[in-house]
Amino acid sequence: MSVLTLIEARLGTLTEGERQIARTILDDPEGVLRQSSADLARLAGRSQSGVVKFCQKLGFSGFQDLKIEISQATARRGVADASGIVHGSIEAADDLATTAQKLLGSKIRAMQETLSVNGAESLDTARDALAGARQIQLVGVGASSLVARDFGYKLQKLGRRTTFDADSHIQMANAATLGQNDLMLAISQSGQSLETLRIAETAARRGATLLSVTGLQTNPLSGLARIALFTVDDEERVRSSAITSRDAQLMLLDLLFLRLVQSQDDAADLIRGAIDAVAPLKL
Repeated sequence: MSVLTLIEARLGTLTEGERQIARTILDDPEGVLRQSSADLARLAGRSQSGVVKFCQKLGFSGFQDLKIEISQATARRGVADASGIVHGSIEAADDLATTAQKLLGSKIRAMQETLSVNGAESLDTARDALAGARQIQLVGVGASSLVARDFGYKLQKLGRRTTFDADSHIQMANAATLGQNDLMLAISQSGQSLETLRIAETAARRGATLLSVTGLQTNPLSGLARIALFTVDDEERVRSSAITSRDAQLMLLDLLFLRLVQSQDDAADLIRGAIDAVAPLKL
């Protein structure tokens, strides 16, 4: 995972002083490479010791180690930028073409970073848990509920016993019926949606396997989960509703769906059967 992605993900957990240092780095990571810790402290309006403590909080021994990681991260971004895709904050004055390119860049980056933070072992553990579950309950509110519904439709095409309801009260009632052979997939970018968290707690008390999909920041939902997957958004640049987080969630769950298809011998026949069943309902 890129250190720049790590810093972005940690913004919500930093103190105000640490956040000023983080913002200074994120605003001009290439410039930071030419600076000393004293330079960064001056630009951020903080003390030099504050910069060192910030680096250590991220897991680095000091500023030089952080600069090495920033150098590698900016080099990887440079390769991506060579594609011609514009990546930056969408401003009110941007024309249509610029807005479209910035949006595309943000979506691509969110999906690429999401892939980078979820290892193959975690993804296959999640797939195996889904494949072995007697029943799967999908949970999410707001924009996350749309992602949950989409994944539910896909699972049903594979013959999986799946439940989803947009009403959080019904979600809670369903969670109360789960058992040790069941699985709940709970989706929340913040990991702090109260309804989702309470429903997940109910499932966990019932002994069901809890699989979470949340953002990278420390959050109670991923802490509760037996299996935790993560998404990276780029909403700071899009400055709008849940756009890149939704794309990252959809991409991650589409990947899990494809891994299920690859591991299920009759998947192709079941999907074809679903398509054929719906065909007479179309003009």
